[in-house]
Amino acid sequence: MPDWKRNMYVLWCGLFINGMAATLSTPFYPLFLRQDLDVHRHVETWAGIAISISFLVSGLCAPFWGSLADRFGSKPMLIRSGFGLGLAFIANVFVFDLISFLAVRIFQGIMAGFYPASMTLVGTNTPEKHVGYALGVMSTSTAAGSIIGPLAGGLVAQSVGLRGCFILSGALMILSALIVIGVREATRRRDTARASIRQDLRQAARTPMLLRIYGIIVIVTVSTYMLEPLLSLYVVELGADERHAMLSSGFAFSAVGLATVLTGAFWGRMGGRRGFDKTLIIGLVGGGIGSLLQMLVPGVAAFTGLRFGYGLFYAAVFPSLNALIVRFADSDFRGRAVSLSQSANMLGFVLGPLLGGIVGNAFGISLVFALTGGVLLGAAWFIHASRFDRAAAARTGVIAGEPAQTANSI
Repeated sequence: MPDWKRNMYVLWCGLFINGMAATLSTPFYPLFLRQDLDVHRHVETWAGIAISISFLVSGLCAPFWGSLADRFGSKPMLIRSGFGLGLAFIANVFVFDLISFLAVRIFQGIMAGFYPASMTLVGTNTPEKHVGYALGVMSTSTAAGSIIGPLAGGLVAQSVGLRGCFILSGALMILSALIVIGVREATRRRDTARASIRQDLRQAARTPMLLRIYGIIVIVTVSTYMLEPLLSLYVVELGADERHAMLSSGFAFSAVGLATVLTGAFWGRMGGRRGFDKTLIIGLVGGGIGSLLQMLVPGVAAFTGLRFGYGLFYAAVFPSLNALIVRFADSDFRGRAVSLSQSANMLGFVLGPLLGGIVGNAFGISLVFALTGGVLLGAAWFIHASRFDRAAAARTGVIAGEPAQTANSI
């Protein structure tokens, strides 16, 4: 078996376990704050801060870890991140107050980077003609892990408590680091100079449609991640016993991931046939309506079903946005254009949970669903009004329908 294919399989397993480990415990942070850390005031806000702060620190540290990867290779960064994240999750077992919990979350942000290091290693150690296939295969790993993670986490938390989830998350993170030791990295050093984000933004500004896409990515990511610190609390509001809400929350979290895996290929084919702008509008409209309906559900079972229906449509959103980036970006700028989309995503990851926690605490969780639905429907209208289809038709010599990758998790 060629090294690039062997690397792909090894890294897929590592990313799958890493994604599962991350989602084993993260969805239950609000309940951990309330049940274990005795935080009863502004719990939504503190949960949002706890989730956002890790993404913020991760984004600030990314250039440093990227420069080390250029000097020493991506494999050491993979091992560093896997072991570091494992220690960070296990450290939560010894947390008994809010401040120490936030300190551990900061450390977790510093240690993040397993996903981008994996994708970089695949991209730089795979023959050019196989890169698209390899990255496509890799993109399914974290999605699969995010389906199993919340369900397994709910079962573990129900049986032995949330601290048991942290131990299991940490052990799985360390296992993912041990697995990727078997990767063979041929490209040890990348000497090409890194362009700054400011330089890339200037390049992107020459194509106004790219800037609009980045703006949509930020807005959509913010609206989606506003719900991240609130879902488990909403499950309790819908009638679940708080002492046994983890399993119900796990089903609700996993429903969207399962729908994404089931319909991802369908939306990709539809985008190739009908146009990714039209597919994007359908996904945003369906997701927006699904969000609005979630504020009206009578119970946990109906909420979980609606989360699945929401995911069926929302699965079209980010693949379509990434395909539009590839369509509008010049051929020599596509790699950096996709990197800018990751920066836009990261900004959404930081702002979304923070805003969701603040709004949910001040006005109630139902309003957050209303805001999310309204934002997604507004984004659909904006794309329709901007006539992405005409702008794409006006460009010549571009590749249409070529999907790019996005990273959504630490």
